[in-house]
Amino acid sequence: MGKENIGKADRAVRAVVGAVLGALVLLGSIAAPMSYLALVFALIVLYTAASGNCRLYSLLKLNTCGKKCAE
Repeated sequence: MGKENIGKADRAVRAVVGAVLGALVLLGSIAAPMSYLALVFALIVLYTAASGNCRLYSLLKLNTCGKKCAE
């Protein structure tokens, strides 16, 4: 894994979005073809929230973690 590049607020938003999207998929609110993509997206978002590292942020040289994580 890499360094943390996701701040607390960003992680919280990702966790909520991932949990809600995952719940919608599991409850059957999203139709079958799109539900697979939604589930994969939810898992990726939850993983980045848990790990604190987003590879897309690394590629784009973004950091919402602030100075404490940049060190």
